[in-house]
Amino acid sequence: MRRRRAVVTTGAVVVVAVVGWFAILPHGGTSTHGTAPLPARARAAVAPPVLDAAESGLLPWHLAAPLSREVVVPGSPGQLVVLGGLTPAGTSASGVYVVRTATGTARQIGALSAPLHDAAGVSSGGRTLVFGGGSPVTVGTVQAFSGAGTARVTGSLPAPRSDAAAVTIGGTAYVVGGYDGSRPDARVLATTDGRTFTTVTALPVPVRYPAVAALDGMIYAFGGQAITGPDAGAAVNVIQAVDPARHTAAVIGRLPEPLAGAAAVTLDGEVFVAGGDSPAARRPTPGLGATQLPGQSGAAGSTGSAIWAFNPATRRLLPAGRLQVPVSHAAVTVTGSTAWIVGGESGGTVVSAVQMLRPDRAFGTAGAPGAGSPYFGAKLLIADRGNNRLLLMDAAMHVVWRYPAPGLPRDPLRFYFPDDAFFIDHGTAIISNQEQNETIIKLAYPSGKIIWSFGHPGRSGTAPGYLNEPDDAYLLKDGQVTVADAQNCRVLVINPNRTVAHQIGTDGVCVHHPPASMGSPNGDTPLADGNLLVSEINGSWVSEYTPAGKLAWTVQLPISYPSDPQQLAPDRYLIADYASPGQILEFNRQGSILYRYRDASGPGTLNHPSLAELLPSGVFMANDDYNDRMIAIDPVTGALVWQYGTTGKPGTAPGELNTPDGFDLLLPDGSTPTHLVTG
Repeated sequence: MRRRRAVVTTGAVVVVAVVGWFAILPHGGTSTHGTAPLPARARAAVAPPVLDAAESGLLPWHLAAPLSREVVVPGSPGQLVVLGGLTPAGTSASGVYVVRTATGTARQIGALSAPLHDAAGVSSGGRTLVFGGGSPVTVGTVQAFSGAGTARVTGSLPAPRSDAAAVTIGGTAYVVGGYDGSRPDARVLATTDGRTFTTVTALPVPVRYPAVAALDGMIYAFGGQAITGPDAGAAVNVIQAVDPARHTAAVIGRLPEPLAGAAAVTLDGEVFVAGGDSPAARRPTPGLGATQLPGQSGAAGSTGSAIWAFNPATRRLLPAGRLQVPVSHAAVTVTGSTAWIVGGESGGTVVSAVQMLRPDRAFGTAGAPGAGSPYFGAKLLIADRGNNRLLLMDAAMHVVWRYPAPGLPRDPLRFYFPDDAFFIDHGTAIISNQEQNETIIKLAYPSGKIIWSFGHPGRSGTAPGYLNEPDDAYLLKDGQVTVADAQNCRVLVINPNRTVAHQIGTDGVCVHHPPASMGSPNGDTPLADGNLLVSEINGSWVSEYTPAGKLAWTVQLPISYPSDPQQLAPDRYLIADYASPGQILEFNRQGSILYRYRDASGPGTLNHPSLAELLPSGVFMANDDYNDRMIAIDPVTGALVWQYGTTGKPGTAPGELNTPDGFDLLLPDGSTPTHLVTG
């Protein structure tokens, strides 16, 4: 199981997309050209037989103002430097800002010599070089920014150029693509100092807005916008390779769809291409793997969200994931193994979103179904409480099973208000508690036949066989069932014959006074040592008990409403704070908060999350109940890396949920990785 990774911020920039105003306050057509043989140097490179998928997410912080077509480069460790850009009003900006990747806080450190957008830029020799751009007409100036003050004009390109991209290989910067304001400039330029330039070769297909990355001494240009000919103004699908050592360039392949204004990066020896505008882009299904920004309603028009992994040996791009927010004309840079995609345009609207991307085998392999999913290789069971149903999804977010459903056995107990659901018996059955139906049932999977039940539908009580808002029913290894009987203020351990083996707490005494009584328990997670981890609503207590009711330890947490604690390590626990805004926290037995995710505003804000679990991929998944969605959060960056459900919009259509209140993972071998010690 992957745990928290350190964020590496010392790597050199590999590629900087060109695309510009940054006002952070503190706080088409298909080219008809043929495909040439792969250059000898690229043929000699041995591509990995399997490419990693991408983990990608929306950061909890964002730019203080929307921005596109700027330059971004790495700054000091943990910082990005953003230069120039284009405002939503269509004006160029000159500000230079430094942004902390951990928090998004920013401060202005200088200015360009003139406002610019659509420039190319690289970090080289301890300074940033900015090539050309629009101001608003295309210019050929080269500016050098050394960390503070006003950038100096150090030279000039051979001709004015904007809409280009720049990469570095060793100590040499290369400028690729672009035009002079009316005509294409196909020359690939090289410079080591920003003053003198040599022509390396020319692109066979001149384009604006290509996505450009370097790998193993080669430069790859993906797509772009045609400048002349019958396809002028349209996105193209060509992949062009430049060999600087041999001074050659060739079309080596085709993209799955035409793209212009996409972002390309090289991460850990793998090239990714993300986003971009395309006439082939489909309008996204709201709630289906994307985050909706305010005012966008989930529609991005021609802007794509696909992330592709490029294999130079096969000249193919393989699906590797998706961006949470579809963008084109964003700025991108790399620190360590993480790419930062800053701002951009989504369906023509300039956005302030910042997204991260990194290769991650735990999120799958490029080209495989579900690549980019945090539960790649597993199936996800969702207790869709408000819709009175269970859904089972594969990693590609296709619903592959549901209950109730036509063709499944009739339910005499009236399946209603499923609060939780967990796989049992090696994936051959499901246990679910219906909180306001006062029942627990076991369903055979996939037949849907009820094979065991406890409680009386719609009737609460304390007498034998009765429940009052049962929560978190688990099957134990010995065949017993444990449940937090919340409104009766007790935890029950129930035998297979429906008799009660153990009771913790006193009926109707709802105060924290262990071991005699407890205050409305809502979680009773089985632990590896056979004990139960119990959360109590009244007073925000978490306690560990033996099944017979002996107290092991108890702690009061400084949160509003503890829900469904999970054990991560001998003295490390995970819990959801069922509040608005909600939280995901880690704590120890002394009550110290060891980790906290809490976004007070924006797309990552939680609204009454009731269950959070650590997935094998190392991210936290949670059901965000009142936001009507399931989400996954990267604990390193706080990025929202996955979502199912339209935020705040309940429904039953694909991509919609209604107050989801529980979930579980099932691996192909029938194991349940988030609760291995249950039955």
